[in-house]
Parts: sequence; structure tokens; C-alpha cells
Amino acid sequence: MTHSETVHSSDNNTWSSDLETQWAKVSKLLRSEIGEAAYRSWLKPMAVRETDDGTVMIAVPTRFMRDWVIAHYADRLRSLWLDQNPAVKSIEFVVQPSRVCGQPTTPAPGRCRVDERGQGAAEAAIAKSVRSSAQPVRAENAQDRANGGRETGVIDIAAPLDPRCTFDRFVVGKPNEFAYAAARRVAEATNVPFNPLFLYGGVGLGKTHLMHAVAWHIHTRQPGRSVIYLSAEKFMYRFIRALREQSTVDFKEQFRSVDVLMIDDVQFIAGKDSTQEEFFHTFNTLVDQGRQIVLSADKSPSDLEGMQERLKSRLSCGLVADIHATTYELRLGILESKAEQFGVVVPRKVKEFLAHRITSNVRELEGALNRVVAHSQLMGRDVTIETTQEVLHDLLRANDRRVTIDEIQKQVASHYNVRIADMHSARRARSVARPRQVAMYLAKQLTSRSLPEIGRKFGGRDHTTVMHAVRKVEEIKTQDAAFAEDLELLRRILQG
Repeated sequence: MTHSETVHSSDNNTWSSDLETQWAKVSKLLRSEIGEAAYRSWLKPMAVRETDDGTVMIAVPTRFMRDWVIAHYADRLRSLWLDQNPAVKSIEFVVQPSRVCGQPTTPAPGRCRVDERGQGAAEAAIAKSVRSSAQPVRAENAQDRANGGRETGVIDIAAPLDPRCTFDRFVVGKPNEFAYAAARRVAEATNVPFNPLFLYGGVGLGKTHLMHAVAWHIHTRQPGRSVIYLSAEKFMYRFIRALREQSTVDFKEQFRSVDVLMIDDVQFIAGKDSTQEEFFHTFNTLVDQGRQIVLSADKSPSDLEGMQERLKSRLSCGLVADIHATTYELRLGILESKAEQFGVVVPRKVKEFLAHRITSNVRELEGALNRVVAHSQLMGRDVTIETTQEVLHDLLRANDRRVTIDEIQKQVASHYNVRIADMHSARRARSVARPRQVAMYLAKQLTSRSLPEIGRKFGGRDHTTVMHAVRKVEEIKTQDAAFAEDLELLRRILQG
């Protein structure tokens, strides 16, 4: 190292003038280690801001990027910068959302410092628990770098993990408790408990979250174990690339030497015989060596069309855990957890409204809450059911379930403990007439049927009878709070 590259803290002016030069050298070195794609995603958006008494301050555009950089690259950044300048004591990461062009972002308060101990004050748990996935690349792929730096290491194979997807942030309910328990067991076990663990369920129900949580947990508790997580699509593309470049031996060594192999959306390789053949042999090799395999798909192994029978058999030989569609209680719990994570106050009635109306999947539910909170913060408006309906009008319309008059009659009859036949009868007793009016009112509110059509479904009544029922129910609703609550409950049940 030359004298010009070594800048001491006593000469602060010289340090400041050389700051950009040092950053250019540090980022160039790390870029050569982690590859172009990772550099563009995580390092290129960063910028050096200032120095203060041995601390280098680096600006990042989002809190998420700050957490990720601290978890994966902070220690290495400090080490490389120390080589350039021995006066560096720590690196401090500051969130500056203004660097995100064209995207309004809520500022994330606070700073995170990575010092000689390699961990930040606010993000100590992340920095301490997660080993950089670049580390095994430097250890295992020295030969690759000697042969021209071909990117065939873990950093080039594995997909990035979302630091928000941990077990602590997974909301457990009846639909997912078995899958959660199975994933937790795999993550905590020192020996393979069942092989493979196969998670399946519909879109946005938590399969990927659980897989990321397993990987984070192993990184934290058993840092010596190597883990690869990626999609089945990327596995296939890597295999095709290895065939094209005649490097299948490297490909096999990469995937068959890991301790834990995690492949998401394995249904993607259905119908792709060559990829299935390679995956089959990789699967067998890892199982024979006692290595853990975790897979996910949208269907159970036996229902995967286009999958070889022998592969279906292998996929079914471990533990198959399904994740069911969410319940209202689970959706409400997820919304409460997310609101707490955001640090915002969302009225209980708004959360209940969203839990009733957004029933398709968890990802859509969280996206809805994000939109509502962002709208409130950017527009300076309170979060109410009215503003929620306004912001989410397109999403709510797409999630509206087509309710039939038969369903309404059945639900109302059950609620008021009368017979369904009473909905069509000529009886005028109040105990029967009032539930019938409620059912007519809900039919008008929740279906697109005309008044004459509704009347015909209620024993051939005239449309004026339906109009009278609607007016009567609206009148009682304004005068009787208990009746209004009953009506709202019925509406939510029918729409949920």
C-alpha cells in the first residue's frame, strides 16, 4: 500500500478528499468478489456521504437495503476499507430515501453502525446472525477465480433471502400450523428429521416465507452449514447453462456438496425431462449423504402433472405438509402483526374490514395494508373504512364474491333460527317477517338481481314488497344498534 492510499484520521481534510477514491477502490474489490448482478442490486445504489472521527458514513435508499447490506456485506466492506485506510474504525449506514428517483418513500429513522465488532446498534441481531453468502464463495471457489473468475459459487447460484421472512414474523394459525412446525423442526435439527420436507399450498399462503425462515434460522444457529435457496426455474437455467458451457461437472459439485438444498416452486420443472433427470440424481445423492432437502410447490407431489413417476415417489417419501387457505382469524392476526411492524396505528374496524374482504392470499392482504398506510402517510389522512374503500376500490371489486339469494336465505334463516321455507311462505308473524325482510335487504345490497327477480325468489312477491322491506330494514338499522350489528355481521359472513 502506498503512502497516498494510507490516510490517517489526524489529517481529516486529506481523508475527505480521498473518500470517493477509497470508496471506488473498495466497491471495485467487492464487485469482483460478489459478481455484477449482486453489485448492481446492493452496492451500486449506495453513496459515501461523510466521515467523522474514524467513521465512514454510507447512504442507502431504503431500510430494507440497509438491513440486507449489513447482514451480507458490512463486515467485508469494513475489512476492505481498513486495507485502504487503517484509520477507519467503523462504517455507518444511513437511510436517505431521496435517492430513490420518482418513488416517494417514508423516511426510516436511525442509523446503523458497523464497528470493530462487526455489528450495528439497531441491527445487531441481523449483523450477528447472518453470515455473508459471499464467504463460502471466497473459500470454495479459489480455483474458479484462478481460472478467470468464472462465477460458479454459492453467491452466483443462490437467490437472495428476504430478512423480513423469519419465523418470528410468521403468523401461525390453524391453516399453517403443521407446515410451520415441520419447517421449524428442520431448521433446528442437527440431524435430518425427514427428507425431503415438501411444502405445498396456493399462491401467497406462506410457502416462500417458511423456506426463507428455515434458511435464516440455519444461518443464525448453525453458521457452519452451507445452504442454497433458489427457484426451480433458476435451477433449470443453471443446468442449461452448464450444458452449453460444458461445465456440468462444476454444476454437479455445486449442488451436491451443500448441507441444505432448498428449491421453491418445484412444479416449474414439470414436463422438462432433462432437468428432472438431473434433479433426480442430485436429490438421490444428497439424501444418500444425509443432507437436508426442502421443496415447495403449488400442489402435492401426487398431483404434479408432467412429473416423472419415480420423482413423484421421491418427493413423497419424506414429510408432505400442506398450507390451507387462510381463515378470518389468521388474516386478522397477520394484519395486526404487519401494522405493529410498520409502527402505525390502524383502527381495529379497518383491519376487520380487510380481513373479511381480502381473502385470496396473504401477499395480497399485506399489499392492501401497505397501500392503505402509504396513502394515509403521503396524503396526511386518517385511516378509516371510507378511505380504505377508496384506496382499494379495484382490489375490493376483484375480491367480491358472487353471493346468491339462496345463500342469503340460508344464512339469514340460520342466524334467526327460522326455516328456509319461511322465506317463501305467506306467514306474517314478526318472528318470520323480520328475517325475511333482512334477507330481501341483503339480496338487494349484495346481488345484482332486480327487485322483481328478488321478489320471485321470496315466494313470488311483488317488487313493491321488496322495496318496502329495504326501506324498513334501513329505518330499523338507524334506530337499533344491535340490529345494525347483526346486519353487518351477516353481510360480512356472506361476503367473506
